[in-house]
Amino acid sequence: MTTKNIAVIGECMIELSQKGADLNRGFGGDTLNTAVYVARQVNTDALGVHYVTALGTDSFSTEMMTAWEKEKVGTSLIQRLDNKLPGLYFIETDDTGERTFYYWRNDAAARFWLDGKDADAICARLATFDYLYLSGISVAILNPASRQRLLTLLRACRANGGKVIFDNNYRPRLWQSKEETQQAYSDILACTDIAFLTLDDEDMLWGEVDAVLARTHGFGVSEVVIKRGADSCLISENGQPLVDVPAVKLPKERVVDTTAAGDSFSAGYLSVRLCGGSTEAAAKRGHLTASTVIQYRGAIIPQDAMPA
Repeated sequence: MTTKNIAVIGECMIELSQKGADLNRGFGGDTLNTAVYVARQVNTDALGVHYVTALGTDSFSTEMMTAWEKEKVGTSLIQRLDNKLPGLYFIETDDTGERTFYYWRNDAAARFWLDGKDADAICARLATFDYLYLSGISVAILNPASRQRLLTLLRACRANGGKVIFDNNYRPRLWQSKEETQQAYSDILACTDIAFLTLDDEDMLWGEVDAVLARTHGFGVSEVVIKRGADSCLISENGQPLVDVPAVKLPKERVVDTTAAGDSFSAGYLSVRLCGGSTEAAAKRGHLTASTVIQYRGAIIPQDAMPA
């Protein structure tokens, strides 16, 4: 068996989560969540999962890397930057499982991964990968020059036969304007093979949700996955009929924390799709993974809680 490799690009932060009087500390970030949940659901001989970011030289950063290595997420593409620290975020969860986020990340190390002394060598390696995965947050945290370097990397990977996977994950507070975001997303989507689009985010950014599929395929994306929360997901693949896959329905009392629901759906989908499965089978796994994750607190649930 030939092992393929996916590099997941983004930011992981220190996570503080509170519900009632309970306060927990962990680590999380949209792309890191996806990387961990992919790694937990694939045979490492079939798909190697690697994380790409920058961290500090502090004890929190070391603890993060140790935890990821235990999850079988490769860390050889992570830079350690002096005088930088990971970002931090706080999750406040209400009685229905919905959450409010607060962030401290303006000078986080991850913002500078394309400025580090090893960035050129890392990009050269990434250009040879089978898959590169990133999110809207992966792009938002970068300065304009780094965004251009990122686009150059994505194009180089595709020119070498690799595929790019993009999750829209739109967070308005990370952008200067909606117009800036639209331009950045347009550039990324023009380099994308598989797009995960949360419908609510598309509505906030573009409006005209009825035009989502036409607009996204128009950028050249061949496989579009529309995530609609607790409703079914839609998958549109060039030349194929639209696929509609129902979500797993849970009683309200079993929904504890919706953190990482979308990230884990994408992970479940990719764990099947990148290993040769159909879009329908991939979506079913995505729904199963997400429905399991939201029954636990925090972004990363215990290993023994994962669905079989």
